[in-house]
Amino acid sequence: MSKILFTIEDISPLPELTSLCQTLAMTETRVTSMRKALSLLKKQQPDFILAEFEYGYGNNYAGVNISNLDVLLYGLQKYSPHTKVIVLVEKNEYPYVEKLNTIFKLHAVLPYPINRQQLEKIFSQP
Repeated sequence: MSKILFTIEDISPLPELTSLCQTLAMTETRVTSMRKALSLLKKQQPDFILAEFEYGYGNNYAGVNISNLDVLLYGLQKYSPHTKVIVLVEKNEYPYVEKLNTIFKLHAVLPYPINRQQLEKIFSQP
């Protein structure tokens, strides 16, 4: 049975994963906003979500959220609690990911630059 990956490109373009998904027998769905990802979650529960982390400096995210991922992660608790979340992060924002990881269990956090071998290993973990 094919695993399902949602890739969310709401900040910047993410790595091309077509060949990796073929190798791992995964089906990838790319969306360009958190709103689209949440809408999809109500219809289909992915095995993985790959998204970029952006810390909410000041009140970029209404002052109550840590990052751009908070709303999505709350939605996952309701619609797809078993989905594994892989977060990509710029090195200067890496320290802030731990704040998010204390509230939501992240499957993996990868600082840029990333490579295919890292992703392949993470997608293959139980």
